[in-house]
Amino acid sequence: MDVTNDNGIRIRPIHIIAPVLIGLGVVAWMFKDEFSNFDWSIIDFTPAAFIGLALSIVAIAGREFGYIWRYRHLTDGDLSWWQSFKVCMLCEFTSAVTPTAVGGSSMAMIFMNREGINFGRGTALMIITLFLDELFFVVSCPLIVALTTFSSLFGTFNADFSIGLKWVFWGVYALIAIWALLLFIGIIARPNGLKRLLMAIFSLPLLRRWKNKAEHMTDNMVAASEEARMKPFKWWGKAFAATAVSWISRYVMVSFLFLAFVPGSDEWLVFARQGVIWLLLLVCPTPGGSGVSEWLFSEYYADMMASAQVALVVALVWRVLSYYVYLIVGLAVIPAWLKPRKRH
Repeated sequence: MDVTNDNGIRIRPIHIIAPVLIGLGVVAWMFKDEFSNFDWSIIDFTPAAFIGLALSIVAIAGREFGYIWRYRHLTDGDLSWWQSFKVCMLCEFTSAVTPTAVGGSSMAMIFMNREGINFGRGTALMIITLFLDELFFVVSCPLIVALTTFSSLFGTFNADFSIGLKWVFWGVYALIAIWALLLFIGIIARPNGLKRLLMAIFSLPLLRRWKNKAEHMTDNMVAASEEARMKPFKWWGKAFAATAVSWISRYVMVSFLFLAFVPGSDEWLVFARQGVIWLLLLVCPTPGGSGVSEWLFSEYYADMMASAQVALVVALVWRVLSYYVYLIVGLAVIPAWLKPRKRH
């Protein structure tokens, strides 16, 4: 049964079921020969393994704390910590059931509006969060590449996969960098100038059908600019720090999983490769990256695993902690959000 809230957002069961089935289906297909003869003795449940799992859960808390902190900071405290938590969980849930190229943050203004932030301001803040996320990748990816040997970062175990990965990585990075630059110009440097340029481009015959959407986007950028230009550098620094805490916690979580299941691994390399994976998942067309993320994780970390069965365990635990848990939490938060607000 479909449910719709008073903002007109419709939640269908297929939105939740489809990504779960895609992800589990890909895992089953990749490891179909491993399920029947799975050797549980390869998993050594030592105290260190339990410590690694516990630390990975702490890293999840760090991921959410960063985003909750960011929403509270961006609204200058107008959202309480609890309200910021609800907005964060709803965004995470939306990210899990929509293509990662769309992202849950694109719905943040609707969720913030429900918590009392007017729609115009919420839209401006949503664009600022988008800029901060893109900026993190623009800054962090070159640092990761500079601090990691190129061959180890992109793998040497599968030549075709390694070459393809390099090309896709730099291609996606270039797109993210261009998009971040446009957002910077649009919300900080020259918003009106960028608006006039885009309107001129979308007035061309081949692009005219998208002119209304482009105009709506540029209007939002101008609104975001008015919000952003009033903020001091310290405000921006704190917002970026909250963003960095969230993303770094995502990377560290996998390092802790390797500590639990693949002791002795190069923890920096595990961390660095997460930067590559999450960059690529930014443009993934499937809901929550389902299917693609499981396959990419298993292929990319294959040279660090003792066997395909170990890869299966780590990939499944990673997806449970980084993805499926948000479906569960989202389902707990969604019912209250769907309730009609009282009219006064």
